[in-house]
Amino acid sequence: MTVHIDQDDHLVTITIDRERKLNALDYPTIDALLAALDRVDADDSARAVVLTGAGHRAFSAGADIPALAGSIAGGTEQALREIVRRGQGLTRRIEEFPKPVIVAVNGLAYGGGCEIVEAAPLAIAAEHATFAKPEITLGFPPPFGGSQRLPRHVGRKRGLEMILTGDPIPAARAAELGLVNAVVPAGELLSAARALAARIVRHAPTAVAACLRAVTRGVNLPMDEALAVEASSFAATVPTDGVRTGLRRFLDRNVSG
Repeated sequence: MTVHIDQDDHLVTITIDRERKLNALDYPTIDALLAALDRVDADDSARAVVLTGAGHRAFSAGADIPALAGSIAGGTEQALREIVRRGQGLTRRIEEFPKPVIVAVNGLAYGGGCEIVEAAPLAIAAEHATFAKPEITLGFPPPFGGSQRLPRHVGRKRGLEMILTGDPIPAARAAELGLVNAVVPAGELLSAARALAARIVRHAPTAVAACLRAVTRGVNLPMDEALAVEASSFAATVPTDGVRTGLRRFLDRNVSG
């Protein structure tokens, strides 16, 4: 098994477990990650995900190069089918997941590993973590969505500097750029990610899903279209128990005060 799932109450931890390969993403691992996300999506008791890598050296070194090279050798159609569609399918699933995915970056996040961080709504990095876009050294642009998401996160010029040089950046710089939410000592990484998850799952799951949907779908739209997405997300919550409970709690607190 290259992907492990552990659940503790409402929190699910998904671990990429190819430590000797720096948790590189071969095709079975990508498929296993997608299957794990499908399982979490279908489980109403699972309300947040922490996604991390085994060991302390790497979250993920990105695509497994021998598998990638074999696909490219098979020609353009095979490369698009096996590399781009599969990789973009994974990052799109993470980006649009209806429950919060918090990436705990426990080491290097290169290539596809960095693209997972970009796709996830939240990320916390260990102090020794590094981030890089080394695809250019192999002769092609990022194929898992990184050429589009990274500039949206950090700005066009700073994104292009990473993409065009392939040079790594440390965790502190990733935090400055907005690629991760926080940097913590390695020994505190999982506890920090779980604490962030706990601050989220105390709220109604319908509200959490609506907030994720509104931001993810609206962030790159013109304002009028984005506001329509916000209105739709709000409307979906109006008839829910989460709204009724939240309003009742607020009104009761004000009356008792």
